Amino acid sequence: MQNLLDRLLNYWIKIGVNEQIGENINLLLLIIGVVIIAWLADFFTKKILISVITKFIKKTKTDWDDLLLKRKVFTRLSHLAPAIVIYYFIKIIFKESSPVVGIIQSASILYMIIIGLLVIDSIINTLNDIYEKLPWAKSRPIKGYVQIVKIFIYFIAIILVLSILLNKSPAKLIAGLGAIAAVLLLVFKDTILGFTASIQLSANHMVNIGDWIEMPSRKADGSVIEITLNTVKVQNWDKTISTIPTYALVSESFQNWQGMEDSGGRRIKRSINIDMRSIKFINEELLEKLKKIQLIKPYLEKKVEELKEFNKKNNIDESSLVNGRRISNIGTFRKYIEEYLKQHPKIHNDMTFLIRHLQPTEKGLPIEIYVFSNDQKWANYESIQADIFDHLLAIIKEFELKVFQNPTGEDFQQLTN
Repeated sequence: MQNLLDRLLNYWIKIGVNEQIGENINLLLLIIGVVIIAWLADFFTKKILISVITKFIKKTKTDWDDLLLKRKVFTRLSHLAPAIVIYYFIKIIFKESSPVVGIIQSASILYMIIIGLLVIDSIINTLNDIYEKLPWAKSRPIKGYVQIVKIFIYFIAIILVLSILLNKSPAKLIAGLGAIAAVLLLVFKDTILGFTASIQLSANHMVNIGDWIEMPSRKADGSVIEITLNTVKVQNWDKTISTIPTYALVSESFQNWQGMEDSGGRRIKRSINIDMRSIKFINEELLEKLKKIQLIKPYLEKKVEELKEFNKKNNIDESSLVNGRRISNIGTFRKYIEEYLKQHPKIHNDMTFLIRHLQPTEKGLPIEIYVFSNDQKWANYESIQADIFDHLLAIIKEFELKVFQNPTGEDFQQLTN
């Protein structure tokens, strides 16, 4: 190369060009030549090599190479080609002792470090994409760990960049970081807490993507859509997004409804308050009326015979209602609810099924329905609940029972009239 430059310089001098101008012309030609070579390297890698790789990947049956293509791993690698050309050819343009060589080579190295960082970032994202396609990835998300790896790689890249800019050994820079360790711990406090919390969440299977969680302290009630190192994103049922610090899920209480969804049922727990003044024994007239209700007719016939035998066997004086055993309208209504829900197509009969009295209060006697619907979708679940209580509240008068409710202005008006 030097012989060629000397011949060109002799030629410029021979045709009457000043020696200094001839050297400048040679320098300009070298710069143009290196730029052209760098452009050709860039063109070859991006337009030809990448096109060949893309066509080859599309023909393969595996998915992981498609993900490499999607994450632009090869495209980012191609950016290294012109930087490598400039790094090695700069010594030809300028003398090795020239400060320009050091500056341009340092700039090339910085550029290659940044490109290398982007390539590694793409590869890590690709590995994460491959992992997320695995069947157990939903219950064991690794996005938090991926972010830790990225932070470590970024940290190494920053150290290398600083070592080049400051012309210091990377080892000396790392050693010097010990003096500011306390500051780093303060700056990365949330990251450290998030990392610890991510390990606990993953190890204990506390939260997975897709789980329905409720956390009133953070105004979150919906499905988990993302778990990262520092935050957990929850899409609430009103379509808003709540962002919760990852460590908050460990340090604070929250409710995970995933167990309910996995069980196949959703709990219905609601009461009807009965006015206790309407509770009474069933007389013959009411008994005949209730026997027309198909769901409880067998129960009533069997119960009547059972009580007759008991009272007769024990010589009960039935002239007084206090004596012996009798059928009450509240007990019959409770039995009706039980039979009605057992034949209801939306009630899960294989799960907890209770129709019970709660402690009487100044608001009457609560009859609590504690069952599970077999449809977990929120809208359907609410509709099932509403249909059940619409029916029960509408037919409760057939049992000569009254629902308790606080008196209103209309009630007081009737009293005064």
